[in-house]
Amino acid sequence: MLRALLVTIAVLATATVRAEFTARPLTAVSMSTALADAQKVADARPGASVMRIEGRSMLPFFGEGSVVVVKKIDSAKLRAGMVVVYTNRFGETVAHRLVATVEGGWIAQGYNNSTPDSTVVSGANLLGVVYATFHSSGVLESVDLAAMASSIPAALAAPAR
Repeated sequence: MLRALLVTIAVLATATVRAEFTARPLTAVSMSTALADAQKVADARPGASVMRIEGRSMLPFFGEGSVVVVKKIDSAKLRAGMVVVYTNRFGETVAHRLVATVEGGWIAQGYNNSTPDSTVVSGANLLGVVYATFHSSGVLESVDLAAMASSIPAALAAPAR
């Protein structure tokens, strides 16, 4: 009976750890460090900006707590497999990869989504391509940094809409 209890505890502990692993890429880097590093990269690239990621649909590429540098790109240069940031028909900013061309643009889909996004990515709604990714622990060291981070636009890596 004790052995069965220990096995059950081990299984539950493993499931809890796996759930945490799937929430975000693991790193000890703080959110403030990731934001500062991303800003340095963006400052050196004309047309680049920094965004926070909310969601899990793009794991293992990036997930909740990650920070990306988004660089403007002409929509004619888009190719399948690129990870782009765009505004969907609901007004949400989304970061997903391009999977196929269609008339008028591209179909995008999160790595972990079973269906593609319903909005076609085109020159009209394209914000840019993910140029660099910085993983973070998601932890901010102070209230001031939390306020600063919340002022940085977020891109959703979420279920398709």
